[in-house]
Amino acid sequence: MPDSAAALLVRLMQASHTATLEQLPGMIADYAAAARLRNAAVFVVDLQETVLRQLTGRGPDAGAAGQEFSVRGSLPGQAYQRVDLLSEQAGTGDRPDLRRWWVAITDGVERLGVLRANSDTDDTATRQSLRDFASMTALLLLSKRTFSDSYARLVRTEPMNVAAEMQWNLTPPLAYAGHEAIVGAVMEPAYQVGGDAFDYAVADGTLHLGIFDAMGHDTAAGITASVAVAACRNARRQGASLPETSRYVENTLVQEFGTSRYVTAVLADLDMTTGRLTWINCGHPLPILLRDNRWTVDLACPPAGPMGARFGLPVQVCSEQLEPGDRLLLYTDGVVEGRDALGRQFGRDRFIDFVRRHHSGGQKLHETLRRLMTAVLDHHHGRLEDDATVLLTEWRGEDPKRLTP
Repeated sequence: MPDSAAALLVRLMQASHTATLEQLPGMIADYAAAARLRNAAVFVVDLQETVLRQLTGRGPDAGAAGQEFSVRGSLPGQAYQRVDLLSEQAGTGDRPDLRRWWVAITDGVERLGVLRANSDTDDTATRQSLRDFASMTALLLLSKRTFSDSYARLVRTEPMNVAAEMQWNLTPPLAYAGHEAIVGAVMEPAYQVGGDAFDYAVADGTLHLGIFDAMGHDTAAGITASVAVAACRNARRQGASLPETSRYVENTLVQEFGTSRYVTAVLADLDMTTGRLTWINCGHPLPILLRDNRWTVDLACPPAGPMGARFGLPVQVCSEQLEPGDRLLLYTDGVVEGRDALGRQFGRDRFIDFVRRHHSGGQKLHETLRRLMTAVLDHHHGRLEDDATVLLTEWRGEDPKRLTP
């Protein structure tokens, strides 16, 4: 990228420090225009990854009078799905060479939306400038969204219940990638989720993973799941082992709710250098290991019982040596056990086959998860009776070049 364009990006970053989310679209458009990328506009994806909505900076949702594109069946949607840079002819009259560009806005592997801009050129420098402005846009969005109600409104397509409000504010981002591992997550029904939750964190070469399913499907279940995740993090950050963490979560739940509320879970640690996976099973569906896109293994581990139920069963730590390219599926029973109008379950085999088939077909890991949850919702005609959550981890070992968003 030319030095002048680099300087523009630095000045944009500096100018953004005291800006609000509503001021970003104008700032990005102005600095992009100085780099000969005209009419730049930012589109963010909604919570369920179905539409791309323009961030205009106007109105209480920061998107008033903005354009909207479907993730399915539109050129911007294709750029988003493929995490790519796509263009279309936009020239008329005296500017026949004008092109309109769409480039995915990502932070690492978290897809936030797409950036649109026009240019008179189609060369390496132009394409690099588009990618660089999209990268800066991602950082600016991340720096503002955590305290912006406007962003929260813009990415919602329907009202959200209190339990879901708690859960979405508790969970980490839906995507993560480091040099050795990649993580993706989906959680439905996005606006009515009750007792499901997931968690992950990285510390000193270890990837900590957790998936939780609290009893019930209401605000009380959401509170229970929130307490369980918070207690898990609190214990983990004090250096507790997996069994110690489980006991700490159980004691916290019993202290707050007696034995009237409990949570099933799988808690796991992945050594990202060696690929050694250790985990405990707290009455939850077993993790599934996908290897070479051919072998499927249920990782058995004696259950300790749900946390908060005071069953008094021993907590046993199990382990598995992963191979580069292995994918670990943690999920809640709502993914496989829910039935359609004819009583047919989505089922474990269909679940596994979907992930295997779509990911091997060249889809990005997070695009595979998006399509998976679309298939689950379609199976239930758009309405789930139970929460459905998937946490998918891929260990790349010493081959970080193959990490894909």
